[in-house]
Amino acid sequence: MTTNNSNLSAEDRDKLVANMRKEEQQRQSGYREQALKLFPHVCGRCSRDFEGKKISELTVHHIDHNHDNNPANGANWELLCIYCHDHEHTRGVQESRLESTTDSAPKSAPLSHSPFAALATKIKAK
Repeated sequence: MTTNNSNLSAEDRDKLVANMRKEEQQRQSGYREQALKLFPHVCGRCSRDFEGKKISELTVHHIDHNHDNNPANGANWELLCIYCHDHEHTRGVQESRLESTTDSAPKSAPLSHSPFAALATKIKAK
């Protein structure tokens, strides 16, 4: 759904946002509940176990990043804790930032000074 937000009144914008949140909540409640029934309550990356109230920190990650691809067998899902899930979604962003800066930045010589180079001898001297 594409709309021009500048033509919407504040009330219409609020309704649109509320409707979008409601749709997402309905979509998430369905596949999250299914995933929690299908998979053990363990983060797929860090292997932390989640029980009781902590289960709210366990999220469903869509492997292909398509939130509308929700097969009943859970083939597109993996359970991740909130920290690993955030890392998964920022990983590509950070990599692209690094690639764009390294391509455009002039190549510089590596640092020649190492502040800890003689640390072992200084510690032995004391």
